[in-house]
Amino acid sequence: LGLIVPFVKSHEDLPRMAPKEGAEDIFKDTALRYLGYTNEVGESFRPLVHGRLVAASYVVAGGYVCADAADKAIRAWKERSLPEQQRKIFALERGFDTLMWQGLASVAIPGLVINRIVWAVGKLPLSGKARAVAPTMIGLACIPLIIHPIDNAVHVVMDATSRPVVRKMSGLPPNLGKDGFLEHGERA
Repeated sequence: LGLIVPFVKSHEDLPRMAPKEGAEDIFKDTALRYLGYTNEVGESFRPLVHGRLVAASYVVAGGYVCADAADKAIRAWKERSLPEQQRKIFALERGFDTLMWQGLASVAIPGLVINRIVWAVGKLPLSGKARAVAPTMIGLACIPLIIHPIDNAVHVVMDATSRPVVRKMSGLPPNLGKDGFLEHGERA
């Protein structure tokens, strides 16, 4: 539930905040990250494939989201700078925040956007092969264009809504960062 955002100066700082200096985040720093985009690819291919294949793409993306959330909760739990009770709460907070952010920014919103783009292109007066493949090609081409605006928008919305509320409810210090340290590097 990484509601550590109220003390982050800008939402653009968040993706660069690693759990520990030099620690690799396999869900953001490796090719595993692309599993989060499988539902957008599935939505792009919706006009050409069976609906079950599209549904399967959401299962893969959802699995990625759940695995990332579990990883962030475990990393927060392992951070020994907090007393045990606060660590439990911090781990739940980090896991919940990651689950919510990834669910919105990696699955729900991009899936809906690509779905609507593919649908709209399918309504264009095209003929022959263009009518069959244009929605899929345009949908695939739009994926890289929508990622960063959606990511940033989800950060802004969560920074203004869920993150401050969950942090306040958790009872953790408002300036506790993602890494278990207070804002200026001192331990909690």
